[in-house]
Amino acid sequence: MGEGNASHPDADMDIVQRRLMFDDECILVDQNDRVVGHDSKYNCHLMENIEAKNLLHRAFSVFLFNSKYELLLQQRSATKVTFPLVWTNTCCSHPLYRESELIEENALGVRNAAQRKLLDELGIPAKDVPVDQFVPLGRMLYKAPSDGKWGEHELDYLLFIVRDVNVTPNPDEVADIKYVNRDQLKELLLKADAGDEGLKLSPWFRLVVDNFLFKWWDHVEKGTLEKVADMKTIHRLT
Repeated sequence: MGEGNASHPDADMDIVQRRLMFDDECILVDQNDRVVGHDSKYNCHLMENIEAKNLLHRAFSVFLFNSKYELLLQQRSATKVTFPLVWTNTCCSHPLYRESELIEENALGVRNAAQRKLLDELGIPAKDVPVDQFVPLGRMLYKAPSDGKWGEHELDYLLFIVRDVNVTPNPDEVADIKYVNRDQLKELLLKADAGDEGLKLSPWFRLVVDNFLFKWWDHVEKGTLEKVADMKTIHRLT
């Protein structure tokens, strides 16, 4: 692929991110979340493919709370191809087209992927986030351009988990982290809306915040998340 070839159209892409873009095979799905194939992370995130081929891939968003019911947020690294330096929920990524992450029963494949990526991105050991502790609360379908070239078109599983964890962020993936309570998140939203300090939030995080997060937070605190879980509906938020 010519990593050192300056004429390569993506020569300015960070070397780690480029490897992930071409090595990782995302799961392609239709609008009803049925698997229809697979393609590279690179192809899945090119806006021309999203628009021309309507490529849609399966994803997940983890919302991890500590025992004080504070939500762990991350700021995406500067080298991320999509949405660099944007603040978002704990971890957002994709199950890969591999047997362990294609298991559909009880969203086990997606939960396996979430455990893998929490280690990759935030250094959270698997023992701190047992797969059976993730509560899948719902699915949403959304589309969001990042810049002229890149974007997202995802069928996103929303996974909540309440655990005290050890965090060692991977600088290739994460620029910063912080735990926030509800009031602190509301302050962050106001800052982002006002453009203060150049603060930006990811579009998928904003969709969850605007549609679900605060009412679900009540159930996090009460330990009643199962009451709001709805894995039958696909919320179409494009």
